[in-house]
Amino acid sequence: MVIHIAGVFIFVAVSFTVTAYITILYNRFRGNRQDRLQAKVRPLIDELIVQHILANPDIQGQEAADMMELPLEPFQIPLFEKHWARQALIDRIIDYRKNVRGVLGDLLRSLYIQLDLERESFNKMKSRHWEMKVQALNEFTEMDIHIADVNILPLTNHRNRELRAAARHAYIKLSKNEPFKFFDITTEPLLMWDQVELFKIITTTQSIGIPNFARWVTYSNNKSVVDFCLKLIVHYKQVEAMPAVIKLLDTKDHFLRAAAINCLGKMRYEPAADQLVYIFSSQPLNCQVEILKALGRMRSAEYMEFLKKEFLYATDFELRKHAAKSIVKNMAITGPLVDELLQTANRDNLVILKHVMNPLIKF
Repeated sequence: MVIHIAGVFIFVAVSFTVTAYITILYNRFRGNRQDRLQAKVRPLIDELIVQHILANPDIQGQEAADMMELPLEPFQIPLFEKHWARQALIDRIIDYRKNVRGVLGDLLRSLYIQLDLERESFNKMKSRHWEMKVQALNEFTEMDIHIADVNILPLTNHRNRELRAAARHAYIKLSKNEPFKFFDITTEPLLMWDQVELFKIITTTQSIGIPNFARWVTYSNNKSVVDFCLKLIVHYKQVEAMPAVIKLLDTKDHFLRAAAINCLGKMRYEPAADQLVYIFSSQPLNCQVEILKALGRMRSAEYMEFLKKEFLYATDFELRKHAAKSIVKNMAITGPLVDELLQTANRDNLVILKHVMNPLIKF
């Protein structure tokens, strides 16, 4: 009986393994075949786009590309009734549009719409496979095709990381109302790479409505969203958000508290300096380091004595180093103090001071 059961398990395992290998080989064969077919049709597509759209003298110099009827007859051939050929056409239109701007870019967008290629992209959005949805979102983004919020907003919180990232990027670029609305529903964390990509898209997208990010600093339960909004507050210099940032000094999460202190320092928000000095002794190391850096950025002579005390008497090397750095960064007002420290500091502190005074060393 045991041998019989073991035989069944072995048979099932072998069957699954063989099926998996066959599926992988089939997908590779199909992908390679499609790549070869697209490579063959690409020169034809390039010729059609250049000859009939980009270099067509009959449509050059006209600005309202979205109102223009383009010469579609050369594209309406039996070849482009095949799905793979239409996909190759979409890919080439996108490639060309990435490299042109203005009227030519608008002409390529009109070609995509008038050939009803957006239907191909919408069909991908209905697919059960996340890879197809990502491809569709990228196509909509590149061709600047508006998508209803109801179709894209749920995807910004999808469990698949790549689909989630693509949906967020598309939503920021394509939403006509509130491009940051997905912050309200985001439960998954914004990973560091996600933040880098989002920051790039937000800061390079033209005509995007920038809200007051204090809204999410105050109300969001997603710590990564709050952290990201603090970075955006600094980038857009939103002084009006400072009261919300100061309230974060009371949060129990010391990583978020350190991010708030970092924000206050980079904004050089002096009204918060007294509170930072007051709470310094009760903070963990990462927050204390950020307070020392923030006081250095605020460039106020009032707090140089505090920095001097931390440099001379702090027991932690990181605290002494950052206190020294903040003092040296303000040489315009601390010149005599630096000279005094160079004369009176002990050997260890003197090494730290000379280290931070070296302009080639960044930290």
